[in-house]
Amino acid sequence: MKFLDLAKVYIRSGAGGGGAVSFRREKYIEYGGPDGGDGGKGGDVVAEVVEGLNTLIDFRYQQHFFAKNGIPGMGKQRTGADGADIVLRVPAGTEILDEDEETVIADLAAVGDRVVLARGGNGGFGNLHFKSSTNQAPRRANPGQPGIERTIWLRLKLIADAGLLGLPNAGKSTFLAATSNARPKIADYPFTTLHPNLGVVGVDNAEFVVADIPGLIEGASEGRGIGDRFLGHVERCAVLLHLVDGTSEDVATDYHTIIGELEAYGGALAEKPRVTVLNKIDALDDEERAEKIAALEEASGGRVYAMSGVSRDGVIQVLRALRSEIDAARRAEAAPDEEEDGTWKP
Repeated sequence: MKFLDLAKVYIRSGAGGGGAVSFRREKYIEYGGPDGGDGGKGGDVVAEVVEGLNTLIDFRYQQHFFAKNGIPGMGKQRTGADGADIVLRVPAGTEILDEDEETVIADLAAVGDRVVLARGGNGGFGNLHFKSSTNQAPRRANPGQPGIERTIWLRLKLIADAGLLGLPNAGKSTFLAATSNARPKIADYPFTTLHPNLGVVGVDNAEFVVADIPGLIEGASEGRGIGDRFLGHVERCAVLLHLVDGTSEDVATDYHTIIGELEAYGGALAEKPRVTVLNKIDALDDEERAEKIAALEEASGGRVYAMSGVSRDGVIQVLRALRSEIDAARRAEAAPDEEEDGTWKP
């Protein structure tokens, strides 16, 4: 299935049915009076998160979604039927944006989340509704309200616990393939990864989801390369795994390149917890390894792990560090909920 994370769709809710102008006509009943029914309500356009989807590819083949109109009212006090709703089924993590691609209408993060994007028009009143002591034979009815027509954007941000960052050929796909059942494309040229990949990683009887996105290059925030387009997929991650190619001539420069692009991207991405790893240590001797770890520690100002995705040396230590950061983030998210439940705690 082809991966698609951005789609433009056109929606229109149903118009309400018009009210009816009708009078009761029966033999031997001289003054039957009005009996026109109200029109039915137009259908809504709804977006709902369902299971089993991880891409917006369905919206490549259908971009127009129109709800049904309400049925007009009829005589004998019959109200028209409501128009059927239409539901846009989207994967978890979908953001719904207005036509300007900036205003967020809704953020649907969990299965079952549901939002009404366009409400159907109300049905018009039939002439029965206007009957009164001074107007016993009204000959007017209201038309139904029109539906709402709008253009929206659907943008998918993958739901993952950890996100992989690094320059092209830093070994991100190799790491994902070595630690999970995911099988991303791996080759010895830049931009092997053209779309995000997800993998379920297990360590110490615990599992978490890792997202691999295309590599970043200097100037990505200004439109160079393709990695900046996919940075939204790691916005929801609890921790970022920053892989630095150990075979690079200047690992400190490589590190600062990625950090600079995160800061240029904006938002809270640059503030997220990070685990920094010197990758491909199997290609280094002991002296080179120590030298580059020291340079990377000075550049990052924190601990640097050493790892090889090919030989799997040091992979377990990296996975445990990721799991520790993920657990800490989950505890921080759960803390406000515990304070709001109203129970007293010492």
